[in-house]
Amino acid sequence: MTISAAVFQPPVPAPILPTSYEYYTSGGINSGLSADQTYFTLNDRNISIYSGALHYFRVPRAYWRDRLRKFRAAGLNTVETYIPWNLHEHQSGRFDFGNGGSEMADFLHLTEFLKTAQEEDLFAIVRPGPFICAEFEFGGFPSWLLREVDHFMFRNSNSKYMSFVRRYFTVLLPILALLQFTKGGPIIAFQVENEYASDSADLEYLRLLRQIMLDNGIVELLATSDNPDKGTKGTIPELFLMTGNFNTDPKKQLDMLKANQPNKPLMTMEFWPGWFDYWGDAHITMTSDTFREVYEGILTYPSSVNMYMFHGGTNWRFLNGGLNFNFDFENSGKTIDNLNEGGDYTEKYFITQELLAKYNPIQTKIPDLPPLIPKIAYPNLAIEEQLLIEDALTTIEPVFSPNLVVMERLDINNNSGQSYGYVVYRKENLQLDAGSVLLIEGRVCDTIMVLVNGVLVSPSLENSADLGTKYGTGAIANSTLILTTENLEGATLDLFVENWGRVNTYPYYQFKGLHQGAAKINDVEITDWTIFPLEFKKSWINRLVGWKSAKLNTTDPSLYRAVLVIEDEPQDTFVHMENWTKGIVIVNGFVIGRYAHMGPIQTLYLPAPLLKQGGNEVIIFEQFKPGKEIIFSTKHIYISH
Repeated sequence: MTISAAVFQPPVPAPILPTSYEYYTSGGINSGLSADQTYFTLNDRNISIYSGALHYFRVPRAYWRDRLRKFRAAGLNTVETYIPWNLHEHQSGRFDFGNGGSEMADFLHLTEFLKTAQEEDLFAIVRPGPFICAEFEFGGFPSWLLREVDHFMFRNSNSKYMSFVRRYFTVLLPILALLQFTKGGPIIAFQVENEYASDSADLEYLRLLRQIMLDNGIVELLATSDNPDKGTKGTIPELFLMTGNFNTDPKKQLDMLKANQPNKPLMTMEFWPGWFDYWGDAHITMTSDTFREVYEGILTYPSSVNMYMFHGGTNWRFLNGGLNFNFDFENSGKTIDNLNEGGDYTEKYFITQELLAKYNPIQTKIPDLPPLIPKIAYPNLAIEEQLLIEDALTTIEPVFSPNLVVMERLDINNNSGQSYGYVVYRKENLQLDAGSVLLIEGRVCDTIMVLVNGVLVSPSLENSADLGTKYGTGAIANSTLILTTENLEGATLDLFVENWGRVNTYPYYQFKGLHQGAAKINDVEITDWTIFPLEFKKSWINRLVGWKSAKLNTTDPSLYRAVLVIEDEPQDTFVHMENWTKGIVIVNGFVIGRYAHMGPIQTLYLPAPLLKQGGNEVIIFEQFKPGKEIIFSTKHIYISH
């Protein structure tokens, strides 16, 4: 039998696809992102923007490339990021873009992040603020701004406020200008302010921001973003494009956006595929089925879309925001995003990959899925040493004041005040009769521990119900507490106030500490305070001395120390704090975050870049009752409510 030669023909090789940059820049760059018609073009070629949010300041620098490559492997062509003013100008007039000496310096190499995005074949949308919300401390505003500008003047054209915005933008924007698409960089668009329709009393403010951007070399497309039902309240004609934020009913939302701005391309700037958690509440997320339905509805409308967040990252140190003034404070646990906090793929990731492959009409080269970064549960650590907080305070230079002063108005940090952590108000040599009553006028901002002679006399906050009912929270006005059941002479009173996070939605009156009235004992005002700013900076942590053998039956605020010895290359892990009560975890001098027994999250992400071979110092500041050991996990652990 004769066999046809056609049987032996070699297979036709798959076409060699261009990268996204090759596709959009071949032949040179003539123009940037255009919204002059009902669809986007980039360099005169049609483009649908498929983006995901990643905040470089919430991800270890060593993992930026891993996360960005996973973005591209999902089929995304763009990464979106906010820029936090409070980190980059950490003290008034002192800037940090990677080498500025702040606690977060290694997370702030902005140029490197954006160049890495370009190397990983991603365009970039940048949202520089000055207000960013971002579920971030104070919406990205620096706390020192409260010292300079009346809180009612934030986010408007007030000349004092704008002078500080202009100073910051004059440093920031030239950095970004060099990274614009038409200059050979990755940035294709900028957002002006953020959801201003929710606070749009002064549209002249947007005009001023736009002009500052133009004056500093910004030439790419400018946009605003708001919920579509806000109409056109948050924009001005000079800002070329309105975009929408939502997570339900995409047809209804996009119909409104189209009506608000006909004859323009549609862009969903924030599709929310998950949500944030609050201390004491249940863990919140969006189901994969709902995610698929809404995301596919956006793609088929059709609309360009940015997922907020695609990778949520971590609220390091004390950088979580607070949603409102009703004691809803966001914690370090993130939403279940397409990439979870440890950078692992989720079901939503693969749904994204499937839908983008189906609906993106432009085929470009997509990298293979990067391998997962391994996780390990290190052996349990026994607590070795303890340092009472009253002993630790002796290493802090105090501030003396006749009256109570909020942390932001303390004359420290080059007259920038205290931004984060705790502030301790001390009064010594008190005569306290049995039954003496402490009254704090107004509300505590945000919680307080009361110590007499170093002994905690206020209740511990362990459960969600405690936040609204027990002494010591800002939920209770004009709170009172019995200080002693016996007569005391020469007593020391410490009022230990914690900043749980400034509100990130409406950044107005947000001083932390005691400031709404006097502190009184038996109706007599206390004056002449010694005030300790307890910031938990690395330089302070590293010089702590006086550690003693740990006693784990104490209920007074203490620091506890152990050493994690790693013989091989460090690996990612999670610190499991369910058996502790309330406090912070510090690894090698860096605060990785807060924990609270009330949950919902019981673990803190500890990535390998924060560890080293050899000994790793783990310090826990426990405000109430300690656990017996430090436990590690390979994943996040939540409690249900």
